[in-house]
Amino acid sequence: MRGSTVNSQMGGFNKYAEWLHNRLTSRQLILLLSLLVGILTALAAYILKWLIEEIRLLLIEGFSVNDYHWLFLVFPGIGILLTALFIKYIVRDDIGHGVTKILFAISRRQGHIKAHNCWSSVVASSITIGFGGSVGAESPIVLTGSAIGSTLGKFFRVDQKTLMLLIGCGASGAIAGVFKAPFAGLLFTLEVLMLDLTMASLLPLLVSCVTASILTTVLSGNATMFTFNMVHPYTVKSVPATILLGIFCGLVSLYFTKVMNALENLFRQLGNMYVKFIIGSITLSVLIFLFPPLYGEGYDSINILLNGNPTDLLNQSLFAGNSNMLLPVLGLILVSKVFATTTTTGAGGCGGLFAPSLFLGCISGFVFAHLWDKAGFITQVSPQNYALLGMAGVMTAIMHSPLTSIFLIAELTGGYSMLVPLMIISVSAYLTSYAFEPHSIYAMRLAKKGQLITHHKDQAILTLMSLDAIIDKHCLHVNPESDLGKLVNSFAREKAEVFAVVDGLGNLCGIINITNIRKVIFRQELYHSLNARQLMEEPPGVVYIDEPMTTIMDRFESTRADILPVLDKSNKFVGFISKTRLFAAYRQMLVDFSEE
Repeated sequence: MRGSTVNSQMGGFNKYAEWLHNRLTSRQLILLLSLLVGILTALAAYILKWLIEEIRLLLIEGFSVNDYHWLFLVFPGIGILLTALFIKYIVRDDIGHGVTKILFAISRRQGHIKAHNCWSSVVASSITIGFGGSVGAESPIVLTGSAIGSTLGKFFRVDQKTLMLLIGCGASGAIAGVFKAPFAGLLFTLEVLMLDLTMASLLPLLVSCVTASILTTVLSGNATMFTFNMVHPYTVKSVPATILLGIFCGLVSLYFTKVMNALENLFRQLGNMYVKFIIGSITLSVLIFLFPPLYGEGYDSINILLNGNPTDLLNQSLFAGNSNMLLPVLGLILVSKVFATTTTTGAGGCGGLFAPSLFLGCISGFVFAHLWDKAGFITQVSPQNYALLGMAGVMTAIMHSPLTSIFLIAELTGGYSMLVPLMIISVSAYLTSYAFEPHSIYAMRLAKKGQLITHHKDQAILTLMSLDAIIDKHCLHVNPESDLGKLVNSFAREKAEVFAVVDGLGNLCGIINITNIRKVIFRQELYHSLNARQLMEEPPGVVYIDEPMTTIMDRFESTRADILPVLDKSNKFVGFISKTRLFAAYRQMLVDFSEE
């Protein structure tokens, strides 16, 4: 009975979707869907933030600011365990690395994100962060917004191009909603997700951003996330210090990125979920016990530094009341934040990198300003101003998103008077980071596999091409012991000129090029004295099925071959790929890409 009710409801939704298709033009439908994506994404962001705050208040609201608390050793582990069990037994899917998942969905040109991501990331990340996990809620909500866009697009049966646009609407709406920052939401989609959009595509993105931002403001008020009052005006004399801070932020981001990748690989090798949980939760709990600012997103700590009350960061710690320990503690937090963040996710928690990058940047700027002033340079700088600038610097360097960072920090703090120094530090930090790592922390995983879409059209087309679709898997392959007479009979039935010699285990032994054996192919007296093993030759090169298309293009260029054998991961022969077929597929993809 229940099943029939669900089916009838789905039938009603399908009829409504069909009715909209018939009544609205394509452009009107896209605008309507982008509005709906903005509304749903803003609601999801509001629910996530509300859940995190309620859990946090329930757990630590009564803690005294002057004492350290043993429960900091317990809460993070409980949150990670609950999250891990929720993901393993209810979601039954990997929901980590939210932005990377979106980039993968875009790069494969499918645009399909599983429907459970519309809610699973909200639940998992709220538990993780509410119990003290040292991660951010923004990447999960970006995945949630993109999943909402993808699900709506599939429900209304939009074309592939529109589906990709709705994913972008969901991502931009998520950023706009969670931060009340519409400009940052729009720029995030263009910079981080790297969607190559036309001017016509910008309007739906703006609709989602503005809708999400307005609805969030209605639900939670006009107040900015961080309070910033510029006590000391920024002057031209501070430019050298700002450039150096940008370089420092770039180096901090490189440290964070490299250590995070190493720790993630370490957790990946552990394999067993409970071993990961024990190691990760113990490490995280100890770090939070020693340094309570590592608890949760860290936004309270950012407000403390921006408002000029840095010693409050020592509250609830072993160093409470000892102001002389402020800079050493901040330095240790700067070093240990990457361990807290990675162990949270590695142990089974769910969260992202927006909040950690802002937290790290704020501390980096504050520490840099104090060290600069202690060094006795002629131009003194404001720790509050540089804490604000550091947020943009580290975020830019980690995510390779200078424009997003500039406008996000300005919108989050109302610090529009700092736009020029925000631009300076973003450029300086980006160039420093880019010199060592050409991809953002989100994109580097896909870039290594050749699965990353960029604004470079040739690279984008090669990434979108599917190797599997252009392999000739039905080509004739012969046994190495087959004699020449048998080979001639086989060759006569085929149009190809190159054949694979494959043993009984599927291993490629070599290739036979008819052109190269033409002198013996018509000598019947040799038909039983020569076999394939004697006639074969080494291929000029081989292609592996998991190699990126750019590498395959380079392989053809370096070998000057017209056809190359393809092997799988276990070195078994799969088929042949020809240069002619490859370039035909490339030209067709170029036509399709240009039409879009």
